[in-house]
Amino acid sequence: MCGRYALFSDHETLARRFDVETSGYEPTYNAAPSQSLPVIADDDPGTLRAFQWGLVPPWADDASPGPINARVETVREKPTFAESLEERRCLVPCDGFYEWREEGGTKRPYYFHRPDGEPFAMAGIWATYEPETTQTGLDAFGAEGSPDRAADPVRSFAVLTRDATGTVADYHHRESVLLAPEEESRWLSAEYAGLLDRANDVDLVARPVSRAVNDPANDRPDLVETV
Repeated sequence: MCGRYALFSDHETLARRFDVETSGYEPTYNAAPSQSLPVIADDDPGTLRAFQWGLVPPWADDASPGPINARVETVREKPTFAESLEERRCLVPCDGFYEWREEGGTKRPYYFHRPDGEPFAMAGIWATYEPETTQTGLDAFGAEGSPDRAADPVRSFAVLTRDATGTVADYHHRESVLLAPEEESRWLSAEYAGLLDRANDVDLVARPVSRAVNDPANDRPDLVETV
C-alpha cells in the first residue's frame, strides 16, 4: 500500500520533469492521509494543484477523507472508484515513499526512491465533492436575510496499488502503481487501461530511515536520511 511519501524537489525540478506550473507548491518530507498534496489532474495537466489525500466521491454524505488507496484488482468495479477511474485520473508526484517492515518484533520504516534521485509519479484517481450550501442567516454586517453561501468544493485523490514486485516485495506485499515518464501522459488520456495490468517498471532502491516518520507531525529533511 501507500500510506506515506515525500515530495521535496524544488520548483524548477518539478516544472522541468512534469512540464507543469508550480506556484503554490510546498515541499513535504512526510505526506500523510487527509493532507492537501500536489497532484497533476487530467482536466488541467499543465498545473500542479493541491488535492486532499483520501478520495471523497461526489455522492458521499460529507467531505470526510475516504480511502487513500484503490486496488487495481477491484478499482473497475467498486462504486467508490469506478467513475473516477473512467473519468478522473491524476499523477501523484513524489521523490520517494515509505514502507514498514517487521524486524525484531517492531516495524522499521524504509524510504524508497530512484537511484538517480529524480522525482517520479504514482498513478492516482480523483473526485470532486460539492458540499451542501451553507445557510448563514446573516450578511457581512450581521443582518438577517442574507443569501446562502456555497461551500467550496473538495477535490480529493487516492493512489492505486498492486501486488508488490522487485525491490518493494522484500518489504511489503503491496506497492503503488508507478508510472515511467513515457506512461504518464497515457495515464491521463483515454488510453490508460493497459497500464493497470502490467508490472511496475521504475527502478527503486531502499534505505532504513528514522522512526520519527511514524508521526505525521514530523516533517523535516532528515526523515529521508539513512540511519
